[in-house]
Amino acid sequence: MTVEKALNVGPSGIEVAYERLGDPEAPPVLLVMGLGGQLINWPDGLCAELVDRGLHVIRFDNRDSGLSTHLHDAPQPDLEAALAGDASSASYTLSDMAADIVGLLDALGLDSAHVVGASMGGMIAQTLAIEHPGRVRSLTSMMSTTGDPSVGQARPETMAAFAAPPRSSPRATARPGSAPSASPRW
Repeated sequence: MTVEKALNVGPSGIEVAYERLGDPEAPPVLLVMGLGGQLINWPDGLCAELVDRGLHVIRFDNRDSGLSTHLHDAPQPDLEAALAGDASSASYTLSDMAADIVGLLDALGLDSAHVVGASMGGMIAQTLAIEHPGRVRSLTSMMSTTGDPSVGQARPETMAAFAAPPRSSPRATARPGSAPSASPRW
């Protein structure tokens, strides 16, 4: 793996760490990771499969992640308020992060790319497609949402199950070599 850095990227002039895999002349696919995720969080096997299918894979670290610029002096955002729709405490927005991608594409000499985003990376990718549609050949948004609290929400009972303490399971307490007495109920 050879990680490189693009300097003075986008309107913010940040450094973006990235990796290119496959033939640079092949159709580019840009992988956008979610909150706190690094380029190395994209599985190598997935990247290899994309390359084997004739694509040029680019994975990168968003700002404040991995080897890209970290904004150490920026105030901590109010995450609860941001999740409720008030992003006023954020030092930067999804639009700023989409502009970082445009800057990376420019630094790599690419007019456009197929864009794949996971989680918050899907939100960044959607913002890129809305604000810079000519830069996006296709969009795949995985495990993500639009940011509109009225869509893409889990049912209350599902959220309650995730928030509840773990139940003990026969599988968790079975001794090595013994079979559990019953299957856990998911």
